[in-house]
Amino acid sequence: MTELPKMLMAMGALLLVIGFVLQFIGKLPGDILIKKGNTTFYFPIVTSIVISVVLSLIFFIIGKIK
Repeated sequence: MTELPKMLMAMGALLLVIGFVLQFIGKLPGDILIKKGNTTFYFPIVTSIVISVVLSLIFFIIGKIK
């Protein structure tokens, strides 16, 4: 029963971090935004690279732990 409060606190901290990071998704310098007339093209290249690096680090750390 003592594991439940720790797990809830960890999940709350994770949600807080995810919410903070999501504020910046798609607004990084280097993301491509082209507006011509009533057409908009958006390609988040830098955001994609950052997400890829972060996920690679997470999976690397998880792989080292197990």
